[in-house]
This record gives sequence, structure tokens and C-alpha cells, in this order.
Amino acid sequence: MRFIRSHILICSGSNCQLRGSLSIMHALEAELIKKGLYQEIRIVETGCLGLCEKGPGMVVYPEGVMYTRVTLADIPEIVEEHLLKGRFVRRLMTQPADGEDKLTPLNMSPFFIKQKRVVLKNCGLINPESIEEYIAAGGYQSLAMALDQYSPDQVIQIVKDSNLRGRGGAGFPTGRKWDFTRRAEGTEKYLICNADEGEPGTFKDRLIIEGDPHLVLEGMSLAAYAIGADKGIIYVRGEYDLSIKRLEQAIRQARESGLLGRNILGSEFSFDIDVCLGAGAYVCGEETALIESIEGKRGEPRLKPPYPAQAGLWGKPTSVNNVETLANIPSIIEHGAEWFRSIGTATSSGTKVFTLTGNVVNAGLIEVPMGITLREVIMEIGGGIPGGRQFKMAQTGGTSGGCLAEEHLDVPMDYESLSQYGSSLGSGALLIMDDSHCIVDLTKCFLRFFVHESCGQCTPCREGTAQLYNIVDKISKGRAAGSDIDLIEKLSRTMQISPLCALGQTAPIPVLSAFQYFGPEVRAHLRGTCPAGICNMKGALANADS
Repeated sequence: MRFIRSHILICSGSNCQLRGSLSIMHALEAELIKKGLYQEIRIVETGCLGLCEKGPGMVVYPEGVMYTRVTLADIPEIVEEHLLKGRFVRRLMTQPADGEDKLTPLNMSPFFIKQKRVVLKNCGLINPESIEEYIAAGGYQSLAMALDQYSPDQVIQIVKDSNLRGRGGAGFPTGRKWDFTRRAEGTEKYLICNADEGEPGTFKDRLIIEGDPHLVLEGMSLAAYAIGADKGIIYVRGEYDLSIKRLEQAIRQARESGLLGRNILGSEFSFDIDVCLGAGAYVCGEETALIESIEGKRGEPRLKPPYPAQAGLWGKPTSVNNVETLANIPSIIEHGAEWFRSIGTATSSGTKVFTLTGNVVNAGLIEVPMGITLREVIMEIGGGIPGGRQFKMAQTGGTSGGCLAEEHLDVPMDYESLSQYGSSLGSGALLIMDDSHCIVDLTKCFLRFFVHESCGQCTPCREGTAQLYNIVDKISKGRAAGSDIDLIEKLSRTMQISPLCALGQTAPIPVLSAFQYFGPEVRAHLRGTCPAGICNMKGALANADS
């Protein structure tokens, strides 16, 4: 029997792979062989450890020491000092240590202590390419429990009672969505997992899939059982090579193990899953445009009603759910609705996975209880603003989210609180900007994206996004007047109620919030001055009505 005295978990997520984590893993294997340690130490490829910008990362157990920004040159030192002599390589450590033996546990370190991992519970702990490791961690027990103990209606009721809301952006109650599909007429129904993720700065779903693909499959199976679907489709962004590889591998493993296919676990429930690749259109994050794309058509939103729950894929009742939403389901079934409601706030239950990007020390992937404040996320988990700069702006919810100022740092991160300030949880992207950036320039950047991504089907979005960009561009060049600010307000309010889908409806949100909370900086541009010194104000006009 092989004696294992140490486990080394190496992040093999796409972010760390781009930084050379696989080469580091191979170099570690070679060094262990050289030192005669290979039989005593197990190396495990795992999912994202969270500190994406500090990758490649690894964790050495049983000590639980996390090393980041590991290079090939560091491997001999880690093997010699840590694995042979039992001394930590302090310059690579993420958590503080007092003396040689006293180490802050990883889950008590500043980055992790305020996190609550439900969706990410296995990421960084198991090999995502092994169904055996997923099962050993409790995987597929919730599916077995549901098939043995609960009817489909009971599963829906548990999800309703949990108060789980969609994690893709809209925040619609998941149990209600499932109930609509289950009660729709027809015996042929579909379940779609939306893993398209075209939002800039959003990569949570990719890392969930890369780190724990079987969790998503189990969540889909439970959802399909609840709504009465025997066919599932994962619509995944075509550029997500590693996600696609791990999903397809996980599906093959589940089929071979009798966890997908006919009569799952000896029950009358049959369900199978296919992967469909998206072509990179942001608008296909909207569920009806996504359905059009799966059907082989141009990705454009449909007129509603009918809604997908009544007439979705191929005209059949269909439920479309986000990756993170589905990844919550196994834990809800295992621990119960009351347990899930005990996390977060009274109206926003559970946790939220965020991608923390921009001017923040600990950029990466986090999962926190609903209701945590922006300040806690940025200054504590995120480690604050680097380079001695000051915090300026946080955009919550992705590119279509609101731009919040320093006065909003103590706003709770939940559906209701953020909506009061013109923002949202959205896709879970958190963009943090320091005081070196110009709010007008940032707004112009956001609008350029919407102009590019508008499908052009409806006039309010096609023309509205372009006109908003043109006006903000004028402001950035000091060639606008105070009346242009009024025009932005009128145009934005019109766009919020008239486009076919959320792309056009939410495109004005970053503009409205930025101009509301950073008004003095915007008005300075009307006078021909960019306080941040970013905008090219050459030839700026002096506006008397500014």
C-alpha cells in the first residue's frame, strides 16, 4: 500500500494554465523523482483556488500552505525547504505565519475568512476530471436522495422554500421558473444551462465548470427531474476550451457510471445532456436569443410572450438556468431549504459568486454570503487598492451594472439594496477602479461595447446605444453642452422601457449612475477639463450653459 505523506494541489484552471501551471506541475514531478519523493507525495490537478491574478497557485497539505505566483525556478526550493526540511517558503505564502510551526489556517486567512463556499465547495480541493473524487466528496448523493425520497413537485417546493433566485442577472425565483415549465402542456420538455458568459470581466461560470463540472451536471439532473425534462443542453461559450473539454469528459463519465442516460440509479427517470457551442454573441446571454442560436438561427431575442416555459426550444416548454444557479441545487437538496435561507439576508438567500477585477490587490474568484458590504469585499477580501491609490468606483453586475462611488462602500451586496442605488448583482462581475481613471472615459468604453454587441433587431437598442456613445464621446472631447446631459437622461429613460431585451434596457444604467454619482467630474468635461487627465480635450469648446 502506497504511503502518502503530502498532497499538493495545483490549480489547473485556465487562468493558471496561461501562466504556466502545467509546466510547473511537470517540473514538480521531475524534482520529486530526482529527490526520491515521488512515491510519497501525490500531486492533484484542481480547479481555481481564487487568487487568479496571483497564479499559478498551489496548496501543500497536510500543512495547508498556499503558495502563489509560483515559477519554475521556485520548484527546487519548495521541494528542498518545505517537503524535505519542513520549512515554509515564506516569500511565496499567501497566509501569515508566526514562527516555523504556527500557521494561520488557509480558511482563516484574510482572503478566505469572510467567504462562504457553497458553489465553490470543491474547487481547489478535488480533481475536476475525476468522477470518483466528486463522488467521494459527496457528489450525486443529492440526486440519489431526490430520486428515492422526493417527487418532482416536492423538489420544486424545496427550491421555492429556499428562496433561490437566478444567478445569471435577472434574479427571478428559480422554483417559480421551474414550476411554470413543469405545469406547461406537453410531455417533451428541455432544460438548458446557460454558460455563454459574454459579459466583460465575468468568468465565474467558466471557473465553476473548470473546477467542478459534475456539480453542474448533478444540478441539471435535479432540475430536469423537477420539471419533467429528459433532454439537457449546456450552451457554452465557444472560446472556453477547457470548460468544454471538462464538461464533455464529465458527461462521458456520468453516462458510464449510470448517472446520465436511461433509468438513472435504477429509477424511472431518464435524462441526458449535450454540449452546444456558442459563437461569442453577448446578446445570446438572453434566454430566447440563446434558444434561437441552439436552433441554428441568428442569435436574436424573440418577442414575448410566449415565454420559454411555454414555448422554448423547438417550440417545447423549456427552462433556461445559469451555471451558478444550477450549481446551488445539490447543496439545497442535501441540506434543505431552511439551511440555505440561513445564509444571506431575509430576501436574498444564499451566497453569490463574484469575479473581482480591476484595481484591487486580490483580483480573482470569490463566494460570499448575500448582504456582505462592498467595503468588506474590496478592502478586506480584495486586500484594498494597490499602489497607494484611492478607491474611486465600483461597477457591480457587469458592464450593464451601476457605477457606485465611495459613499456606497457600505451598501449590502444583495438584490434589493443595490437596486436602490441604480445597480444590481447582475452577472457577478465586480470592476474596481482607482482615482487614476476618468469616469467619462470609462462610460464611453462601456457604451462602445454595447454598440458593438447590439444585435440590431430593435430600433431603441440599435440606434439608442449608438447615440448614447456619440454624446458621451462629445463630452469626453469637451465639445458637449449642458443640454446634452439632459438628452442623455431622456434617451436613457426611453431605452429602459422600449427595447426587446435586457441588452438595450440595461445599457444606459452605467451612464445614468456614473453621471449621477460623479456629476462634478462630468461637468468639468463640459468646461474643457478632464480631472484625471485621461481624455483628449484638445479643441474643447467653452460652454456657457454647462
